[in-house]
Amino acid sequence: MKNISRDLVYTFGEFSREERIAYYIIETGATVRAAAKKFGISKSTVHKDVSVRLRTINKQLYNEVSKVLARNKAERHIRGGEATKRKYESKRLNSTEKTIVPKLV
Repeated sequence: MKNISRDLVYTFGEFSREERIAYYIIETGATVRAAAKKFGISKSTVHKDVSVRLRTINKQLYNEVSKVLARNKAERHIRGGEATKRKYESKRLNSTEKTIVPKLV
């Protein structure tokens, strides 16, 4: 990539939207969801841009971003498990653990 400020590459410049998204994903390791949020477009558009349109625009960049997307996909189950763990730990810490004592009649 040319010696250009990263923010300028992502917002302006001589690169297509597909290339700007791809550079962002490669440099940050971002997920499709994070890239969509950064660029203000839908996840579907990001995915179509980097997995279909980019292939015809810049094959080398397509190959690089495909590796990052594959890694993110492989790690997806781990991130999901960590999120679930945090959710239930948070619930456990926030709840007042009451012990239910049955009444003896």
